[in-house]
Amino acid sequence: MAIPAIFNWSTGKDSALALHTVLRDGAYDVRWLLTTVNEHYDRVSMHGVRTTLLRAQAAAIGIPLIEVRLPETPTMEHYDRIMMETLSALRAEGAEASIFGDIFLEDLRAYRESRLAEAGLRGHFPLWKRPTDALVYEVIELGFTATTTCVNAAVLDHRFVGRVLDDAFVRELPAGVDPCGENGEFHTFVSAGPLFTQPVPVRLGDVIRRPSGSGTGANPGTDNAGFWYCDLLSADDATD
Repeated sequence: MAIPAIFNWSTGKDSALALHTVLRDGAYDVRWLLTTVNEHYDRVSMHGVRTTLLRAQAAAIGIPLIEVRLPETPTMEHYDRIMMETLSALRAEGAEASIFGDIFLEDLRAYRESRLAEAGLRGHFPLWKRPTDALVYEVIELGFTATTTCVNAAVLDHRFVGRVLDDAFVRELPAGVDPCGENGEFHTFVSAGPLFTQPVPVRLGDVIRRPSGSGTGANPGTDNAGFWYCDLLSADDATD
């Protein structure tokens, strides 16, 4: 029998590939998509994606979405408390596992597994330790359409934001940048692919530069370069 599970959905390519892998393999029954949202800006934390697009994704995938609403600048204590309340409630509804698209960040995995154990859940990492140069091309070859929403200005300039993830994008990445952006170099929004019953229409809005940790609920970083964001819009969105 498939294990009832929560899927931690970021809106990006690694989440999409991990969810596709899990649904294909059939060992887990994914009953919920779980996404953290900055309540002040009404956007997905770190990725900066509007919740209108997040909800359109979930509707096209066909799995119920749970938005974990966070304040503008949450402390780790606040984040941990809200997440524990959410996970405990889902555990009471039958969840036994929580699934992530992480690839190789050992400290992050250890943190997740520690918190999950407190909630009585196990962690599952379907992409763990797979080579990122192969994973990025698997995303492309499967037919996922992923657009960069946020890039770290310390390693990538504005030309890399608002771009579709394709062979040209990967070839243009500077040396030292992970092909999947696993070190936080870039984040994406997936608008089409094998998970979706229909594409999620998106158009490009403004491109802006913001300091680390501002505007999306991201935790402040150690660099001063900040991030370039491309505001993705749905048909119903207007620019701010």
